[in-house]
Amino acid sequence: MATDTIKPEMKSNDGLRGFGYAMTAYLFWGILPLYMKALAHIPALEVIAHRIFWSVPVAGAVLLALGGMKDVRAAFRNPRTIAMASLTATLVTINWGTYVWAIGAGHSLDAALGYFINPLFSIALGALLLKERLAPVQIIAICLAAIAVVILTIKAGTLPWVALSLTFSWGFYAFFRKTLPVGANQGFFIEVLLLCIPATLYIIYLEARGEGHLYQTGLTDTALLLGCGLVTALPLMIFANGAKLLRLSTIGIMQYIVPTMVFLIAVFLFKEPFGSTQMIAFSLIWAGLVLYSWSMLRQSKDR
Repeated sequence: MATDTIKPEMKSNDGLRGFGYAMTAYLFWGILPLYMKALAHIPALEVIAHRIFWSVPVAGAVLLALGGMKDVRAAFRNPRTIAMASLTATLVTINWGTYVWAIGAGHSLDAALGYFINPLFSIALGALLLKERLAPVQIIAICLAAIAVVILTIKAGTLPWVALSLTFSWGFYAFFRKTLPVGANQGFFIEVLLLCIPATLYIIYLEARGEGHLYQTGLTDTALLLGCGLVTALPLMIFANGAKLLRLSTIGIMQYIVPTMVFLIAVFLFKEPFGSTQMIAFSLIWAGLVLYSWSMLRQSKDR
């Protein structure tokens, strides 16, 4: 997922082409749990290594076609840019790792919860770190999300760490990602390029010990691991192009497509338990998101 990494232009009207790009990316991310479930028998760390490694040629080919390599070369001459890219690369790796593990371990509902909470967490983050003023409706929405987390914690006897890990890692990733003075596609390529060396070494280590799944466990595993680059890089780059043609409010509403699809897949396809406690918690989150969306649409209309 990469719904908050791009800051689209503020347009008065949405472009049909932009809507098509964004919808394609969101639908792709929405069915991603099915792909990750097929990889559930492979350790999450190995899957992440392959997502990183095979994203490099895919992202590199797109940048070459679009003529964006000049910005990448300039970025590598700026130590501050590379330091910030290293931080965002670390945060996105934590996010990917948690997500892959959650899907494989039967915690897809927790993953959906994390991405439902994320917009509300981003609002709170802006208020705390950027001193942005919160509307009363937004404060209520954040409080509803906090109550939901408390309810789940009391019921389980422990924090919903999967959901919170996804929320915090993606929220801070989006926050720091905005400081990178490069485009979305270039920034993603720099991140996976920085991560590529440890990922490659880890893949070689596993294959040398006979513990890897790239060549030694059949063509199905090989194809799935090779495809990790496409399912990681392509939807992000498609979204980056779509976001430029859409209003911020449209992006804000469309971002719920992904956790909604993950939620439905978890309940109806993966048959994960969804009891009364989860229903109460999700209902509070959904109520908060309705308030958040209403507030965002009002602000957009006022502008």
